[in-house]
Amino acid sequence: MTFKDHFSRLAAQYAEFRPKYPGALFDLLARLAPSRLRAWDCACGSGQATLDLAERFESVIATDGSEQQIAAAKAHARVTYRVARAEASGLDDGSIDVITVAQSLHWFDRPAFYEEVRRVLRPAGVLGVWTYGIPRLNDVNLDRVMQAFYWETVGPYWPPERRYVEDGYRSIDFPFDELTAPSFSMRETWTLPQFIGYLRSWSSVGRYVSDKGEDPVVKIEEQFTPHWGSRARVVSWPLSLRLGRV
Repeated sequence: MTFKDHFSRLAAQYAEFRPKYPGALFDLLARLAPSRLRAWDCACGSGQATLDLAERFESVIATDGSEQQIAAAKAHARVTYRVARAEASGLDDGSIDVITVAQSLHWFDRPAFYEEVRRVLRPAGVLGVWTYGIPRLNDVNLDRVMQAFYWETVGPYWPPERRYVEDGYRSIDFPFDELTAPSFSMRETWTLPQFIGYLRSWSSVGRYVSDKGEDPVVKIEEQFTPHWGSRARVVSWPLSLRLGRV
């Protein structure tokens, strides 16, 4: 199975405009870990979860199959970045306390990745995978435009694996002793330019531009502007977490 690289060309936007995960999520992972020696942030992108792990673990190995994503990641004294696929990490057997996969599991060759998980985790080690879905805006007019953009304008340009994100990973295979996971949500207070930057980090938007030769975000920005104004507005996402122990 080849590496599904949907984000290398969007690495700069991804690094700047992706929302942050809640700190309580990483606190939970640290509590569940058999120790806090080493975490593996798999498919780390440009480090959206990596630095939070580094605040709680003595060392973090952060890997991604995209050289461009790794190049866009922020350096940290306790983080080692590597270009590596999820299914072939290069890590030692039984060397990892916690593995995290943020917004990426649906792209993997999962049987091969799950074998890698079993190989590199320490006894009682934990795998945490999560995804966040469609953004919601706290204004009915804005949210109506947002939903139409997601489902109708760029909807045909999402790859098939996106269905796992839309159902909160409930239907994705997860062959581990599963732990009860609490509910989390993500919130950002963004200006319109920040939200527009986030939309341009979507793989479906990049695919639309390649197909049609035009930027679909220009039109939605025009629709947003009269309602959004200059103020910052709340954007929220439901976050779905699955936890397994090996």
